[in-house]
Amino acid sequence: MLLQKLCFKYPALRFSHKVEKTLSRLFSVSYTSSMEDTLLKDYDDQQVQLMKEPCILVNDHDEVIGTASKKSCHLLSNINNGMLHRAFSVFLFSSKNELLLQQRSDAKITFPGLFTNTCCSHPLNVDLEMEEKNAMGVKRAAQRKLFHELGITPEQIPLDTFKYLTRIRYKAVNIPDDKKFGENEIDYVLIICKDVDLSINTNEVKSIQYVTKEELKELIKSCEMGNVVLTPWFKLICEHFLFQWWDNLDNLKKLEDHKNIHDFTDKV
Repeated sequence: MLLQKLCFKYPALRFSHKVEKTLSRLFSVSYTSSMEDTLLKDYDDQQVQLMKEPCILVNDHDEVIGTASKKSCHLLSNINNGMLHRAFSVFLFSSKNELLLQQRSDAKITFPGLFTNTCCSHPLNVDLEMEEKNAMGVKRAAQRKLFHELGITPEQIPLDTFKYLTRIRYKAVNIPDDKKFGENEIDYVLIICKDVDLSINTNEVKSIQYVTKEELKELIKSCEMGNVVLTPWFKLICEHFLFQWWDNLDNLKKLEDHKNIHDFTDKV
């Protein structure tokens, strides 16, 4: 299994025996059964496997109400019936105040090839990633995915380096629109200010680039002209929050908003 192989190869990922045992059980569905799912039969095998991840279902107030597979959470048929899940978006800044962007791999089932922030994914329905105090569960999930996608080891980004800013809610259809998948998320925004070593997982990430504020603004202009495409959540965060945060990286505490969920479901 993918996660077990990662834990064996990279001991730093072994958070605890309990977590490994739980995740092993959750990822125990056979490879053969995934290929029998006709909806996903034409997609990349590794990405199909990841669609079995157990995401966290929430209500409008971000209260946990259950769990469902990543595939189920992203099916438009379920989204149109109100299925809402928890997610996160990480923005990593270097000591030069440059933001690390990624271009999503073409193998991704949702939003393939699009440009986005450093890392975007979901906390899983396991005890350590469901801990809500100080968003610790979300931070653990982000630490896990930064390693999976970008090879940033947990030692480089201890949990106390993650700054939880706020939450946004949005809804979007897949790009390109396949009439199958989309997003309906409450998204926790996390910021890290740290120089890191990278080792890219090409099944997840097509390219990376550190950008200045001015370079990102040019990228946004290119998006408006139709030359590049940004993920909908990244575009929303850029339009409403990012540049103010960027100007206050040394004092983000004053910009924290953990009370409100900023609703942009009608803005995409």
